Amino acid sequence: MDNKRVVELVVISDVHLGTSGCQAGELLKYLKSIRPKTLILNGDIIDIWQFKKRYFPKSHLKVIKHLIGLASDRCPVYYITGNHDEMFRRFSGMKIGKLRILNDLKLELGGKTVWFFHGDVFDVVMQYSKWLSKLGAIGYDTLIWLNTQVNSLRRFFDLEPVSFSKKVKESVKGAVKFINAFEDTVATVAAHKEIETVVCGHIHKPEIRAISIGNQNVTYLNSGDWIENLTSLEYNEGQWRIFNFRKDFVDLSDDTESEHENMVDVKVKDLFNNMLVDFRN
Repeated sequence: MDNKRVVELVVISDVHLGTSGCQAGELLKYLKSIRPKTLILNGDIIDIWQFKKRYFPKSHLKVIKHLIGLASDRCPVYYITGNHDEMFRRFSGMKIGKLRILNDLKLELGGKTVWFFHGDVFDVVMQYSKWLSKLGAIGYDTLIWLNTQVNSLRRFFDLEPVSFSKKVKESVKGAVKFINAFEDTVATVAAHKEIETVVCGHIHKPEIRAISIGNQNVTYLNSGDWIENLTSLEYNEGQWRIFNFRKDFVDLSDDTESEHENMVDVKVKDLFNNMLVDFRN
């Protein structure tokens, strides 16, 4: 019996495979519970910035195999490049089966043009101080690792988990201003292009909100991340919603292995592996 939920379109971003903070096990559970008609990977899926050969757990590899397997199963998968996987940008336009690598994507949904892109191009720090962004990424990953250890101890005592990074962001007014400025800038550019809906990642803050730019209204969406928030965007019958794994996930599957892993063609796996080797060199 197939208990998978059919979803017209799913957007996932900021998974950061290859880092200790990535919740690959939870992501794989989510992916195995749905049957998307279209899947959009909106940047920072693999963290090339912090990629280390000695740290790439099996759960991370299983996610990659599942994603490639989905594309082998006649599901269009769009991989939109982000800043942590910016080296994929040299492959923009490449198509492998149903998998396409792009820098951005426009689709018609419900009679409206929806613009998908990661969003790092609107990050001033990223554009002008990349070294500072990379340093911040290392610090963030360390904070998440520490947070994981603390929450493991809290679970032992039946205490609710806490998020150090969220508390830091909430306590720093500059972080709030940055997020608001990012969202407003994205909406302004979309309005200038006469696009009504934009879908981003990058800032790890799941969101759906209407933003007024002059006499235009832009719907801004962000898919969040799979480090802290564990969220995706789902589109069905003209409606968007934020799926929160911790609140919304219902495990109805008794399968221990992904059905898509056996569908991955050897040549595709070899090509993907060669790409990673190229990035490390």
